[in-house]
Amino acid sequence: MDKQYFLNTFRVTVPQMEQLTKTALARGGDWSDLYFENTLYGDLLLKDGEVTSGGLHTDFGVGIRVLSGEKTGYAYSENTGENDMREAAMAASLIASGSARTHDIPKPGKGLSPAFAPACGGDVLYQSEIPWESIRAAELLPFLEKLQERISSADSRVVKIVARLAYSHSDIMMFNSDGELTFDSRPMGSVTASVIFNYKGKTENKTASRSFRTGAELLTDSLLQELAEEAVKGIDERFEARRPKGGRMPVVMGAGASGILLHEAMGHAFEADFNRKGQSVFAGKIGRQVCDRSISIVDDGTVRANRGACSFDDEGVPGQKTWMVKDGILNSYLHDRISARWYGVAPTGNGRRESFRYNPIPRMRATYMESGSVPPQDIVASVKKGIYVDEFSNGQVKIGEGDFTFYVKSGFLIENGRLTAPVKDINIIGNGPQALSDIACVGNDLKIDNGTWTCGKDQSVPVSCGIPTVLVNNLTVGGE
Repeated sequence: MDKQYFLNTFRVTVPQMEQLTKTALARGGDWSDLYFENTLYGDLLLKDGEVTSGGLHTDFGVGIRVLSGEKTGYAYSENTGENDMREAAMAASLIASGSARTHDIPKPGKGLSPAFAPACGGDVLYQSEIPWESIRAAELLPFLEKLQERISSADSRVVKIVARLAYSHSDIMMFNSDGELTFDSRPMGSVTASVIFNYKGKTENKTASRSFRTGAELLTDSLLQELAEEAVKGIDERFEARRPKGGRMPVVMGAGASGILLHEAMGHAFEADFNRKGQSVFAGKIGRQVCDRSISIVDDGTVRANRGACSFDDEGVPGQKTWMVKDGILNSYLHDRISARWYGVAPTGNGRRESFRYNPIPRMRATYMESGSVPPQDIVASVKKGIYVDEFSNGQVKIGEGDFTFYVKSGFLIENGRLTAPVKDINIIGNGPQALSDIACVGNDLKIDNGTWTCGKDQSVPVSCGIPTVLVNNLTVGGE
């Protein structure tokens, strides 16, 4: 990537940015950084064959952060005029110095920076062969129309289809008081089909989606077919499903979308801000065994074209693969620069933000459990009586205690090692650390789900999740 392109996009020079960080530190802060963003957003919604909404807009600006001990000052400007940026830098400086400074965070060497090249674009984890900004909305409409046609023709019980295409392209440039300049271009394309079915007076719904960091080359005939097939898959079982008898029992979680339980019930508890504040059930447990040694859990910013991929995080730290749990041992928290300095370790590339209007905090990227060695059919066959689940929604988690509740959208009874009657309207209730320690088998079929996952933790950021088929020996199933 061309450094001059980014400097021209944001109409700034390196000397200007150097002066801005000095202005931001004028009241004595430890470190400051600048985050420039220029994002084009597009959206097109087709409901029952008619375009009901659509739009195109640009978000442009710079966020300026100052760190002073435990105190953070943050301000932003929606333009990059010299006077406006200077005012934002002064505001951030004033906020950071607005209370007595603490010195609980040690300051190693040179500010908050890891060791990497001072001016660079990231590894090419994503690219746009057909840039979204080169395509008119009218050219995108036929894709959604074909998607609706294929879904409608695939099942006679379809009564309503809502198809949506959302896309964006972000140019990001970051500079800090250590003189590091980093930049990144981030494409994103997302397609969602929400379908309502009616059969003999009963209504069911299904959603299928795909999201990747890519350009308009995403919109292929194979994607159309994949989404259409997924949108109607399993509907017979949904109409037949009943609420089973509840209780404590073994639960087999299917590969792929079941990874949302891993993200919510365990991943958040590994984020370093919760741990350094003592709010996570995993606080102080680095180096301890937390589950069977067959289990490794990863948060990965390097999965190519993945929705959660980051060539650089939003603090300018290179994207990387982080083992939170390695061979059953709690190996690492997910760090931004602040928590990394507090723990005296290198940042893991997890400092993320919704936009230039937000301060970065530790966030997940693509979170998954690595494959084990057991064939998934053998895992099911090992269960005499339990349930199999493969799609969750509406989860609730208490980070401090680790307790979770998830609503199951689809699943089956397991009886004598076989999947039998379909089930619905049940909750899975448990405790994250306990569930982790109760995992008895890990399948050899890791699947990363490429749906439109978005994580909300005061801010919204794109993520993905995945898991192989796993057996949890003892969870509470809320049924009849």
